[in-house]
Amino acid sequence: MRLRTGVARIVMWRGLASRKSLGHAGLALLVAGLGVLATSILLSRLDFGTEALKLCLQIAVAVAVGALFLAALSIRRISRDRQQIAESELRFRRAMEDSAIGIVVVGLDGRIRQTNPAFAAMLGYTSEEIEALTFFQITHPDDLQIGRETMDDLKAGTVNSFHFEKRYLRKDGTPVWAHLAGSVIRDENSGRPLYLVSQIENIDARKQAEARIAEAETRWNFALAGAGQGVWDLDMRKGGTTYSSTWVKMLGYADGELDGDTDRWLTMIHPDDGEIVAEADRAHLEGKTPFFEAEFRMRHKDGHWMWILDRGKAIERDEDGRLIRAIGSLTDITRRKEAEERLTVSAAMLADEKERLRVTLQSIGDAVICTDAANRITFMNPVAEKLTGIAGGEALGKMLGHVYWAVDEETGHRIGVTRPAVGVQAPADQNSRAVLIRRDDTRCSIRQVVSPIINERNEFCGLVIVFQDFTDARALQRQLAHAAAHDALTGLANRSSFIRAMEGLVGQARKDGTADTTKSTVDTTKSVGGTGHQFMFIDLDHFKLVNDTGGHAAGDALLKRVAEAVRGVLGPDDIVARLGGDEFAVILKSGSAAGAKIAARSIIDAIRSLDFTWDGRPHVIGASIGLAAIRANCGEVDEIIARADAACYAAKAAGRGCVCVAPDGESMADREEPPESLAAAS
Repeated sequence: MRLRTGVARIVMWRGLASRKSLGHAGLALLVAGLGVLATSILLSRLDFGTEALKLCLQIAVAVAVGALFLAALSIRRISRDRQQIAESELRFRRAMEDSAIGIVVVGLDGRIRQTNPAFAAMLGYTSEEIEALTFFQITHPDDLQIGRETMDDLKAGTVNSFHFEKRYLRKDGTPVWAHLAGSVIRDENSGRPLYLVSQIENIDARKQAEARIAEAETRWNFALAGAGQGVWDLDMRKGGTTYSSTWVKMLGYADGELDGDTDRWLTMIHPDDGEIVAEADRAHLEGKTPFFEAEFRMRHKDGHWMWILDRGKAIERDEDGRLIRAIGSLTDITRRKEAEERLTVSAAMLADEKERLRVTLQSIGDAVICTDAANRITFMNPVAEKLTGIAGGEALGKMLGHVYWAVDEETGHRIGVTRPAVGVQAPADQNSRAVLIRRDDTRCSIRQVVSPIINERNEFCGLVIVFQDFTDARALQRQLAHAAAHDALTGLANRSSFIRAMEGLVGQARKDGTADTTKSTVDTTKSVGGTGHQFMFIDLDHFKLVNDTGGHAAGDALLKRVAEAVRGVLGPDDIVARLGGDEFAVILKSGSAAGAKIAARSIIDAIRSLDFTWDGRPHVIGASIGLAAIRANCGEVDEIIARADAACYAAKAAGRGCVCVAPDGESMADREEPPESLAAAS
C-alpha cells in the first residue's frame, strides 16, 4: 500500500493517540468490574452475608456499565477520527494534485516515495517514472553535496526544516533551477525521522534572467573601466551619491571614501571652473540641454589638478519636476588638455618659423618633398628635382606616387607612405634600405625619413619626405659587410662568420632536441633519426711543399683552386669556410653521417685531382678530413671543432688522404671510428 503523506499522516497519528487514551480507560474499568465480580463470587463462597454480596454485585454492574460507556465513546471517537483522517488525507491529496508547485515525499534513503504532477511535469517525467528514481539521480552533479548535507543534518536531528536552491536534471538532461522548502516528519513517540516533505518551486526563468542581468552589468562595467570611465550615481531617496571604483581611483581615493555627501564633489572643483559647472548643471535641470556636460579641473587627493570631462543625465524626477536620480560618468582628459595647450603655443611659433623653414629647405643639401593631406605634392626643393628627374613646377599638384616611388632594396616591395591615424602622435618613419625608381626606370639608393605634419588642431595636414642619395655609401657598406664575413683570398666564409653560423645551428639543434639520446653513440655511421648536421674539418696534405718551392703566390693560387673544388663538390645549402692557412671547414646541412663520408671522399678526390702547375712544375696535394656530428647533445661549438680536428689528425696519422669520424663525446665508451682511406673506399 502506498505511504500516506504529509498532513494526513500527522492527523492520523494524533487520532490514534486519542483513541489509545480512551481505550486504556475503558480497559481499566472493565478490569476493575471483573475484579469486583470475582470478589463478590469469592465473598459468596466465604459466606460474608447477603448485604456484602449485593454491594459487590452493584459495584461490578456499575463498573461494567462504565466500561461499556467508555467503550462506546471510544468507538464513536475512532469513527470520527477515521472520518477526519480520510477528509484530511483527501484534502492533502487534492492539494498535492492541484498545486502549481512541486511537492515530493522523499525517504531517508533518498528514494522518491510520492510526487505530484507539477514536479513530474517540471522535469519532463510521469509520476510513475520519477517515483522509481532517487533524488540523487535527478540532481545536478554540482549540487549533490548540499542535498547530502541536508539529509545528514535531518537524520542527526540538528535541523527540522530546510530551504535552499539547487539544480535538477530534466529527463532530456538539461538543468533546471528550483527552490526547495520542506521539513522532516518524525515518529511522535521516538522522534525518529521517517521521511521528508518538500515543496519545490521552478525558479529557472528567474535564474536565467539574473544571469543575463549580471552578464550585461559585467560587460557594462568592463567597458567603462576599460575606457577609463568613472561612474557616479546620485539617488536622493538613498540620501547620497555613490561612485565607481574607477572614479575614486582616478582622484586618488579608496573605494567608498567619497560616498555619501552629494555636494562633496563640488568642493573639489577648481575655483575658476565652478561657474562653468554650475551653469551646465542649471541648464540640464531646467531642461535646456538633454545632457549635463562640462570640462573642468578637479583636485586630486595628493593636491594636483586634473582636467575632467563630466557627462550626466537626470533619469528620474518627482511630480514637481525635482531631481530624484541622476547617473553620469567622468573621464580624465588631462593629457588632451595639456596637448591642446602645447599645440596652441606651437601654433604661434610655427607661424614665425614657416618662412624661415621654406628658405632653409630650399638651401639644404638633402632632397625634400612636401605633400598635403590628400597626398598631393606642394613643395620640392632643387635637390629633390635632381634626384627624381622631375622639375618642381611639373610636380606641384600631382599625386606623390607619380613623382616619388620608393621600394625596399631586399624585397622589391613598395615602401608605403601613409598618413597616421587621427589623433595619433606618429613618429618619423626612417628607412635606410630604400631605392628610388625614376620615371625612366633608373634606380638610386636613398635613405629617407617620412614625417607627418600635424596642425594646432591635431589634424593631419600632409607629409614631409627627406631623402639623400645613398648609392655610394650603400655600395661601400655592402663591400665592408662582405669583407667582414668572407675570406679575402678565396671568397669563402671567414672564420668569424663561419663560427657564428655554426653557433646558430648548434643552438637550433639543441632547441629542437634533434639528438636521439636512446641510440648508441658508438654507431656514427648513421644519422640519428635522419636529422642534425655534419661538421667537416679539412687539412691539406703536402701544402707546405708548394709554399716552400713556389712561394706564397703559388700557395695563394692553389688555395683558390682548392676553394673552388670544395665548393663545386657540395650543394648550394652547405656552408664552406677557410679557417686559416690550409685549413677549411664545411657544414653539411644533410644529417646523414654516411652521406657526409661520401661527400668527404668526393672532396678528397677533387683536391687530389687538381691539375696545378706553377712555374712549369706540377704539384699534387691531398687532404685529410675529420667528421663530427652537430646534434643536440654534441656540446658547444669549440668542442665539436676540437673533436673534428682530432679526427683529422687521426686521419693524417693513418696515412693521409683519409676520412675519420669523431665520436659524439657522450660517454667514455665512445671510440673513434677507424679512418677510411681512398683505397679502402674503392
